[in-house]
Amino acid sequence: MIKDSEYFVKTSYTPDDVILLLKDVTGLVEPQSTEERERLIQSGRHYCEMLPIEYVPTEKYMQVYEEALKAYAKPTALAVGKLSDKIIDQKGKNVVLVSLARAGIPIGILIKRYIKLKYNIDIPHYSISIIRGRGIDKNALEYLIDIHGGENLLFVDGWIGKGAILGELQKELAAYPNVSADIAVVADPANVTELCGTHEDILIPSSCLNSTISGLVSRTFLRDDIIKEDDFHGAVYYGELKDSDLSYEFINAIEKEFELDGSADVSENVLSGKGVDEVRKIAEHFGIEDINLVKPGIGETTRVLLRRVPWKVLIDEKYKGADDLAHIVRLAEEKGVPIEYYPLTHYKTCGIIKKLADA
Repeated sequence: MIKDSEYFVKTSYTPDDVILLLKDVTGLVEPQSTEERERLIQSGRHYCEMLPIEYVPTEKYMQVYEEALKAYAKPTALAVGKLSDKIIDQKGKNVVLVSLARAGIPIGILIKRYIKLKYNIDIPHYSISIIRGRGIDKNALEYLIDIHGGENLLFVDGWIGKGAILGELQKELAAYPNVSADIAVVADPANVTELCGTHEDILIPSSCLNSTISGLVSRTFLRDDIIKEDDFHGAVYYGELKDSDLSYEFINAIEKEFELDGSADVSENVLSGKGVDEVRKIAEHFGIEDINLVKPGIGETTRVLLRRVPWKVLIDEKYKGADDLAHIVRLAEEKGVPIEYYPLTHYKTCGIIKKLADA
């Protein structure tokens, strides 16, 4: 396996914050339109074999994002702090953060910074790829086990929608008994992990954008004509977007709101039942056979609007006009996606992907 850092994908993040164990495939993958990718995905092609053309936000959408960052930096920072304290309490001071690329990366950086500020420990932070239906990057995982030992690794993601990636992680790690399948997330409305900052469906502002808030790195890529047997999974560096890069603006905005005295007021409200059961009911109600087309929660709904072909967006009536859903409403308006007000329990909103087989 190639371990030369020159082989790793470039990023606007510094190595002090994160080391990305991802092969640089910049220039090797032709991005495809959302519509083209969606048709291929629904005809059986795996999403990891393609990369999307990144959505370029409109000026109005960026205004909504900036407002979201101002309003929700504090709740995000408090949840990051709560999560970081749990990590030190449960995993100890030798923990090694392994964020799941791409949404986990900024969260891993924030956890690392909080722990450095509060506990004066500079914990290692890496990022690797895990892909639903294809599994974890075993080369990257074994690379980390060789360096740090499996017992110290802790996986980090941004949020949990219905828990598909957690299920993938648990299945993959059955072959690695020394590696915990725990996953640390800021928000877990699906109610599947206690290692979270909150069980509320909160707006994490980094969910509002793509590579320009994730170190200018693409989502991860896996196709055997480019990613060979001994390679790490791949990613692209979008250097052409460097003038629009907000990655550190986001990190710094959240870090400014950290509270280190342990008195952070974060909701511990835990709903009964699992989010995936609610997703199944939504699918049944709308006649959807594949629950992978149902994407619950603020983060997942945003992703649907940014890089899939949405059929509709569901919003719980209680949150009609809510500030933390303003970016979702703006995206839906820009893309002509209908919004339906529908009773939800674990989530504030849910995105449903359009079935294209008959289109």
